[in-house]
Amino acid sequence: MSKRISIFIFVVAAISFLIVGAKYAKEAGIFRKFPDPHYFSEEEERLRPAYGQLSKKEKALYHALYVGISEKKETIPLPYEINGDTYSKIYCLVEKQESELFYVSSTYYTAEKLRDAKIAYREEDKQYDTEEEAFRAAEKKAVQSALYKNDDYSKALAIHDYLIRHCKYTVSTENDYTSTAYGCLAEGKANCEGYAKAFRQIAMDCGLRCVLVTGVTDTGENHAWNQVEIDGEWRNIDVTWDDSDVYGDERRLYFLCNDEEFSKTHTPEDNGFEPFECSGDANDYYSRSGKTANTLLEAENIIRTSIADGQDVIDVKFANVMLYEQFRSMYIENNRIFDILLSEGMGWNGNISVSIRENPKENCITLLLS
Repeated sequence: MSKRISIFIFVVAAISFLIVGAKYAKEAGIFRKFPDPHYFSEEEERLRPAYGQLSKKEKALYHALYVGISEKKETIPLPYEINGDTYSKIYCLVEKQESELFYVSSTYYTAEKLRDAKIAYREEDKQYDTEEEAFRAAEKKAVQSALYKNDDYSKALAIHDYLIRHCKYTVSTENDYTSTAYGCLAEGKANCEGYAKAFRQIAMDCGLRCVLVTGVTDTGENHAWNQVEIDGEWRNIDVTWDDSDVYGDERRLYFLCNDEEFSKTHTPEDNGFEPFECSGDANDYYSRSGKTANTLLEAENIIRTSIADGQDVIDVKFANVMLYEQFRSMYIENNRIFDILLSEGMGWNGNISVSIRENPKENCITLLLS
């Protein structure tokens, strides 16, 4: 009798365990079918260079997150079960590279294993219709400034200058948009990440391959910038550092730099993808526009030519620090610059002012004439 009772209790316990286990499995989605994996088209992938470096499974996860966040879903079924490290990598890539998703939070939920992504947005229960309308209008305006330029270089320069003219640098505060493309384009204020996301968005709209890169500066500060492909060669660009927030003062010190120059002040950190090698010959703004001097005579000729062209903001980049110091001593400290200005017909009525902006890290001097 006791044996039968024991068997009965065992059977009841087993059935109870199965029922509870089945209920748990159902709630956890263990037996639920995964959604089919989907991917970007060939052209969409071309414009997403960071996505192009991912494995096939990672690409499917990236696409699922992109589509789900675009639809503002709070829970997104994933095409595969993944570990927390992989999810963190892909989520951060989407948040940094997909600039149009300005409403998604940079903070995220994770776990040891995930079958679903739980998404946090900047403001809970918000529709974002008004912000999206403002963002698309500002985006369209920025695109028009560059879309019809004849070549990649001109498009990149137009985007760079447009953002400098229409945005002001500011530091982040909690729950604002300064670290987003929306902040830069629609509100006209952003931090470095906001500038970089806006450049990434407009570059992609104009058909340029571009990525956002995060890292640290030579002073140890966290920073964000871009890499963009120009005529088949990758170049570094930092719009934030080129924005002086002075009207009409559009610097191009950090426009299309190779790694040799750029690495003096910028060091990438873990981005979830491998930043592109920018190793070609100098093709930055100064080299391309003839504003790089290898001798003092070349520097003087750059100034004379710029004056003849009616420019009142004159940049000269020197080949090395020794030449930079020689020019500074002879032309600035000993006032030889005024001899050049007078010989070119400036200051004939006795009124002339020269402001000097120095950038010894980049061996560059800017003259502002009035």
